[in-house]
Amino acid sequence: MTPSTGAPNTPGTLAFVESPVQLLNVLEWAHAQATAQAAPRPTGRATGQASPRPAAPAVSRSAAEPFDMANLTVVVLSPRDPMSRGQLRRMAELARGEGCAVRWEDAREGAGAPLRTVAGLAPALRRAGTVVIGDPFSRYVQLLLTLVKAPHLVVVDDGTATMEFAGQLARGERLVRWHRRGTGGGARELLLAPVTTSARRRLAPGPRRTVELFTAMPLTEALPGITVTANELAWTRSRFGPPRLTRTADLVGTSLVETGVVDLEHYIGAVRSLTLDHGATRYFAHRRENTDKLHRLARETGLEIVRPDLPLELIARRGPIGRTILSFPSTVVHTLPRALVGTDVRVAVCDVDPGWLAADASPRARGFLAGVSQTARDVRKLRVLPVT
Repeated sequence: MTPSTGAPNTPGTLAFVESPVQLLNVLEWAHAQATAQAAPRPTGRATGQASPRPAAPAVSRSAAEPFDMANLTVVVLSPRDPMSRGQLRRMAELARGEGCAVRWEDAREGAGAPLRTVAGLAPALRRAGTVVIGDPFSRYVQLLLTLVKAPHLVVVDDGTATMEFAGQLARGERLVRWHRRGTGGGARELLLAPVTTSARRRLAPGPRRTVELFTAMPLTEALPGITVTANELAWTRSRFGPPRLTRTADLVGTSLVETGVVDLEHYIGAVRSLTLDHGATRYFAHRRENTDKLHRLARETGLEIVRPDLPLELIARRGPIGRTILSFPSTVVHTLPRALVGTDVRVAVCDVDPGWLAADASPRARGFLAGVSQTARDVRKLRVLPVT
């Protein structure tokens, strides 16, 4: 790993996260900055050109500007759902253990919470030399970006959404999550359109701002001038594991049903088939999965449902974990091979059959999910299961 292009840690680095994975990737980015200080530094200029596996930037931080974990403040814009909040609190403990300051904001408690939160964060935003964000699609983050004056902006992974963000920014398109249906032209979207436009401008590099994209995702395009840095999950590997392996397979759950992409009955049928074909015994639930759906999966498949207290990359690295990890197209088919490098764990991805898609799924869903699967490296590609 090499450090980001000239992003000094003074007068302060401020990170905004809304999910456990975002906080994990902030720690990965900070670890990469700190570790790179003693590493050999290549010379040249970063092109910002995307590649199937992102390359580290070629311009290094000055040795006179060391990164200090103690100068990083992580602001948690807490979501409402209990599972996300629980995992975020565990991740916050890990961040404090690394020497970072953590500021917890109940940013969605009550109608006035957003305005109070933004007003309270404004002084810190004005002082920050570097701002790190985890979700450029978040309206909350977009609002905060309108106040950012920092000369250095970093976007860390928020799962596979990073792939869509990089492409939309490069093409000059409106920032819209891939699973959203319709044109998004409602009254709320019209009201927030100026905020989104302003945020998109700030996410582009310019004479007074550098922008880094720190990602484990494969990118096919990126806006010229953006520094693309590979997230190798080095912090995760240095702090956890290697794991003890079980003799069975584990299955990774997904919230594709909850987001309206995949039909419930087809999803349950696919999980049942994977369980029988590969001898899976445990199902690691996504933090957003519906409890009723999980109860039904346990009843109809015999799987042990596990509600992880940390992101799956840390759970897998900590172990015990199955020798085979089965997943539908999702972030983990790109991150787990990196987190588990050097172990005997095999990651396998099962494509989503077009027949599984919900009737009102986004038109982009099929192509996006296929791209997530096809670009995954160091994974076994499973045949598409028949619709049941």
